[in-house]
Amino acid sequence: MLSAFRARSRTQRAFLCLVGAALVVLVVLEGLNAPYLPMAAATAVSGVLCLAALVTPERLLARQIVLATAVSCSLSVVEAQLRHRPENTPGMVELCALLLLITRAVRRYPPVKAVAYAAGPALAAVLLSLRLLVDQQFLVAVVVVVAMPFMVVLGVCLRLYDTLRAREREAIQHAQRLEHARELHDFVAHHVTAIVAQTKAARFTASVGHVQSPEDLDRMLAEIERAGSQAMGSMRSMVSGLRDTSVPAATRPAGDLSVLRDLTQEFSVLGPPAALTLDPRLTERRLPPETTTTVHRVVQESLTNARKHATGADRVEVRVTVQPGSRDRLEVSVTDDGRGGTPAARGKADGSGYGLVGLAERVEAIGGQLTAGPRSGRGWHVLAVLPLGTASTSSG
Repeated sequence: MLSAFRARSRTQRAFLCLVGAALVVLVVLEGLNAPYLPMAAATAVSGVLCLAALVTPERLLARQIVLATAVSCSLSVVEAQLRHRPENTPGMVELCALLLLITRAVRRYPPVKAVAYAAGPALAAVLLSLRLLVDQQFLVAVVVVVAMPFMVVLGVCLRLYDTLRAREREAIQHAQRLEHARELHDFVAHHVTAIVAQTKAARFTASVGHVQSPEDLDRMLAEIERAGSQAMGSMRSMVSGLRDTSVPAATRPAGDLSVLRDLTQEFSVLGPPAALTLDPRLTERRLPPETTTTVHRVVQESLTNARKHATGADRVEVRVTVQPGSRDRLEVSVTDDGRGGTPAARGKADGSGYGLVGLAERVEAIGGQLTAGPRSGRGWHVLAVLPLGTASTSSG
C-alpha cells in the first residue's frame, strides 16, 4: 500500500490524503451522535481503526483486521446495553469500511484464510445495527446481509484480475527473455564466431610457414575488427534495452587489493607499461568487500579506457593510497599521458556508453566520489575517493 501510494503523482497523493482526512472527520462527526462522551470517543476510535485496516500494509493486514473487528464488536455489544443510543446513524463510515474489509480479505488471502478473516468484519457489520434503536435495527441488518454477497463477489473478481495481471507480466518477461536469447544467438554469437574463425585462419596460415603480404594481413585484421564492432553494437543495443541508469547496479565482492598487480601486468603486455603504487597500509588491513570490489572496477575500467583512447601513451600510472590528511578514506588514481579521447568518448569505457555511468553509480553506492577528465597538457586522469570502512583489522 505504501509503495503504491509513493508511486502516484503528487496531485494524486494530495487528493488521497484529503479524502482520508475527510473520512476521519466524518467518523468523528458520527461519533458525536452518541449520547455519552465516552461512547462518542469509542465510536470515533473504532471507525478510525476500520479505516486504517483498509490501507494497512499486507504484512500487518491480518493483525489490523482482528483488532478493528474486535473493537467494533465490543463497542456494539456494550452500546446495545445502553438505554440511550444514536438516533440516526450507527456509524455508516465504519460500516462501509467493514464491508470493504470483507472484499480485501477475499482478494488478498487464499480461500481458507479468506473465510476466516472475512468472517470478523462480517460479524462486526451485522452487530453494528445494535447501536441503533430497536425499531431501526432490522432495516440496517437486512441491508448489511444483502450487501455482503456483493462484497465477496467483488473480492473474487479483484483476485482474478490480480492473477491475470501477474500471468500477463510473466508472459511478457518470458517473451523478453526469448527475444534476448535470440538476439544473442543470431547476432552476438554470429559475430564472435566470425572473429574466432578469422583468428584461427591467421594462426593456421602462420603455423604452416606461409608469409602473408601486408595487404592480406590488413584485410584479415579489418574483417576481425568489423566483426568485433558489429558484436559490440549488438551488445550495446541489448544493454540499452536492459539497463536502467536510474537504478544503481548491484555489486559483487572481489578479492583483496593484490589482484591489482595482476591487472596492471596483464595490461602492460598489450599496452603501454602500467606502474602500480599500492600503499602498504592498505595491504596490512582487511577492507570491506564492497571497497575492494569498487577499487578493482575503477582500475579495470580506467585501464580499458586508456587502451581504447590513450593514443600514443608511453606510461599509465595506477596509485591506490590512503588519502592524505584522512585516515578513513582511500584514493584510487589512474593517469595516462596519451593523446586523443574526448570526454564523450572516454566516458564509453566499455564501448557501450555505460562505463563511467556504472562506475560512478558503484562508487557513490558505497559513499565515495568519482571524477574523470583530461589532464592539463596531455593525458587523462580518473580519481575515486572511497571510504575505508570502520571494521578494518590488521592481518599481521
